[in-house]
Amino acid sequence: MTAEPVHLRCPACHRDHRYVSPVYPCPCGAPVAVPLRSATAPEVLHRRVWDDEWVTVRCESCGRDDDWPRPELGCPCGTLLRPPVRAPGDPDSEQDGPPPAAERPGAADRVPRPRAGGEPRPPFRPVPIRTARDAVGAAGRFLTWLGYRDVVPQVVHQPEPRAGAPAGPRPPTGTDLRGRGVIAQVEPSTLRTTLRDVECLWLNGLSAAAATVYFALAGYTDEALTRADYLGIPLFTVDLAGEPQPVNDPARRLLATGAP
Repeated sequence: MTAEPVHLRCPACHRDHRYVSPVYPCPCGAPVAVPLRSATAPEVLHRRVWDDEWVTVRCESCGRDDDWPRPELGCPCGTLLRPPVRAPGDPDSEQDGPPPAAERPGAADRVPRPRAGGEPRPPFRPVPIRTARDAVGAAGRFLTWLGYRDVVPQVVHQPEPRAGAPAGPRPPTGTDLRGRGVIAQVEPSTLRTTLRDVECLWLNGLSAAAATVYFALAGYTDEALTRADYLGIPLFTVDLAGEPQPVNDPARRLLATGAP
């Protein structure tokens, strides 16, 4: 099954996207892609319900039915879009008119420019996300692909405040990734990342003299997006295909240049 491109318009900012469904390997070896409808408006994902995150697709080569992540697209405005899935036998027609100008980066375009004298990196190879640990692993592989070294996960627990202790920055509860010169926070929950989460990561990076990157499965609040732009923190959403998508200018710059 080949993946056919569809045209999507974000209902929040009216930005047009050309989206191609991820292709997965069937156990028989044939490529499988979730079929999409192009004549139906995408759904805005405000909160995840894990029972709705998977869709059953039949392999045209061997007839096997498998569950694969439902496709998602992070719009640069911060809205998380879910393209409508086409059921078997459901007719579909392309939208009339010229294709939108905005294009979703393909795998060949998601290769950071090498440092001076370096070799170009191969395309990033995502792995489907089924658990929170998978989300952390996807973010770690992405940071390594960008050029950061020795990236390892570290579970963060907030200690109970002590009586009379001075107030100070407290790390967010969850899992972060630390490498040489970088601290990244991974939020695998069904809630959007908040302003406080972004500021806590920035303070942790400031105290460690390290760059900061944020990965979230459910996107970001408007306040978090605005603050991250001001602080220069790259924000990525991670779809269930395991591919991080940039949602602000610092993230797009990091994606284009790789690790400093």
